[in-house]
Amino acid sequence: MMNVTRKSVLTGKVRTRNISVKPEDLELYESGYTSISDAMPYLTSQDREFILCGITNNEWKDAFSKQLKDIIKDKF
Repeated sequence: MMNVTRKSVLTGKVRTRNISVKPEDLELYESGYTSISDAMPYLTSQDREFILCGITNNEWKDAFSKQLKDIIKDKF
């Protein structure tokens, strides 16, 4: 487990999460030698997404909830 700090590309908020990632795998990914999926296949998609762009699951939900509500209300 290690603390990973990222700035959200959606909101600009800086957050730190404790993620079960091996430091050497994170370093390998951040150095550009491999993709995040290849370096850390054992992480959840939410953890990989946070490492990639700093977006949390709640931010994804909040970011598109208005658009989804509008689509659902749309009358054909």
